[in-house]
Amino acid sequence: MNSSLMLRRFFCFNSTTTAAAAAASSTSSKKKPLVFLGSPQVAATVLDALFNASKAPNSLFEVAAIVTQPPARRDRGKRLTPSPVAEFALDTGFPSDLIFTPERAGEDTFLSNLRALQPELCITAAYGNILPTKFLNIPPMGTVNIHPSLLPLYRGAAPVQRALQDGAKETGVSLAFTVRALDAGPVIANETLEVDDQIKAPDLLALLFLEGSKLLIHELPSILDGSARLKAQPQDDSKVTLAPKISVEESWLSFDQEASVLHNKVRAFAGWPGTRAKVAIVDDENGRRNIVELKIITTRVCDHSIVQGDEADDITYVKDSLVFPCGRSTALEVLELQLPGKKVFRAAAFWNGLRGQKLKKL
Repeated sequence: MNSSLMLRRFFCFNSTTTAAAAAASSTSSKKKPLVFLGSPQVAATVLDALFNASKAPNSLFEVAAIVTQPPARRDRGKRLTPSPVAEFALDTGFPSDLIFTPERAGEDTFLSNLRALQPELCITAAYGNILPTKFLNIPPMGTVNIHPSLLPLYRGAAPVQRALQDGAKETGVSLAFTVRALDAGPVIANETLEVDDQIKAPDLLALLFLEGSKLLIHELPSILDGSARLKAQPQDDSKVTLAPKISVEESWLSFDQEASVLHNKVRAFAGWPGTRAKVAIVDDENGRRNIVELKIITTRVCDHSIVQGDEADDITYVKDSLVFPCGRSTALEVLELQLPGKKVFRAAAFWNGLRGQKLKKL
């Protein structure tokens, strides 16, 4: 499908006639119209749960419209690609003229069309845009967000990554009403999960949104009848922690830190931006020293006693892993890594490619 044809399927329609007609249809069906806002693949999981629940014989709601990020160029591609939520919705046969893709959620045309739909409730899951007051004032039952942390912990853009970076032993997912302050609304319900010490951010994020979708479906009746508003608990501001957006500059590893700190960072930054380290490949025969940048993919904290290097900066190979000596007499095993422009490979393949040359940390 060419780009122009694909984009015509994703226009944010300007006529209120179509929206008004959809609203009239929703009113006559007796089901309460719900608008879903989300963008990445994890949000598509939530939308799938909503679609399935809306088809139940006793369902109280229907998905009247979807709001998602505009098509974007992904993976250095030249073609504009719709968001995973938009792709999923179209694949299920959802009407393309009820998929909104505003640049900002405060655009007048978008808000006019949203009002015409007369939504009772809005649900957000990793939408990616700030919702202004004039948006929040539209649905009479409010806007409910699925947030992948145990609020008030880890408010912000990167709750899963920051929790893993901190080495959290447990985390969870919260359903909360949206207010103008970031992730600060009353909490309707939450679910706690133990955190495996090897799980990476993309997998934990998917798990939390899966649990969040179940929690949402369970709580929707109380949200729609208004009782959730009465039982929702205000957050304790004295316990707030923040989860600021991750920057590429944070991706570098410093082996002066303890191995556990580095391992947690590798897990937290998996996917994007990843974690990087520079090492030196030294040829003792000719004295050459080549600096190489590695992307560290999979790690494990190990006992420092397995470190076998003759010098403090030696990286050794033990039992299918590269062993990096780290701060405070700790050691980190690197099981998988990646060279720039290459595929991910096991430590054994990298070590064999050295052909007797030494590897040193920087």
